[in-house]
Amino acid sequence: MNTFEDLGYCKVDVQRESRTGFPEVIFGQGKTVAQIAGIFDRLLSHHGKAMVTRLGPGKAAQVMAAFPEARYDAGARILCQGGAKARFAGEVMVLCAGTSDLPVAEEAALTAEWMGCRVRRRYDVGVAGIDRLLAYRDEIARASVLIVVAGMEGALPSVVGGLTGSPVIAVPTSVGYGAHFQGVTPLLTMLTSCAAGVSVVNIDNGFGAAYQAAQIMRLVNEGAPHAAALS
Repeated sequence: MNTFEDLGYCKVDVQRESRTGFPEVIFGQGKTVAQIAGIFDRLLSHHGKAMVTRLGPGKAAQVMAAFPEARYDAGARILCQGGAKARFAGEVMVLCAGTSDLPVAEEAALTAEWMGCRVRRRYDVGVAGIDRLLAYRDEIARASVLIVVAGMEGALPSVVGGLTGSPVIAVPTSVGYGAHFQGVTPLLTMLTSCAAGVSVVNIDNGFGAAYQAAQIMRLVNEGAPHAAALS
């Protein structure tokens, strides 16, 4: 039995959820409306939910004409249907340094919610005004996993890492002036963080950060797969 459906232009991985805990997600950029709609339909059929990331408003409107129950967030460029019902105890906290980082932060927050996480948002708390961040110190300490989004020099994840014993997932953004190099500067800052427990995803990859956070939440709540076989 095949683990995928061959649509000609793609092979939809319909058994990914059984292997990884979450279904395949469609990367919308570069795909036609017909391709997105075809994949979306097959994922809905198998899982009762589907998500598209990096989808512009024009294509989103055309896809939604075929799937009127889908919802779209233009800021995060996410179209989804189903999901969004919290299945995990605990909370994922999404912080971003500045308003310009909101699209990436919201991509992370909406993805985590769709995957079953409770999400708390705290935005515009960058280190240039450190009191804004410290006002949420107690919330930061209580969060199960933290996704920290920052551009410019990318210092925020290191500061947050020093305030919590929970995993911190750092997301560099392509927001900044020339020497910021479209996100390379914060990426390197985050990779060389002196705060323990900070992991880093690629530039502007809010989706990847949310996926990692949801994996952590799933393992904590449901137990590690194959644990019985390993014991």
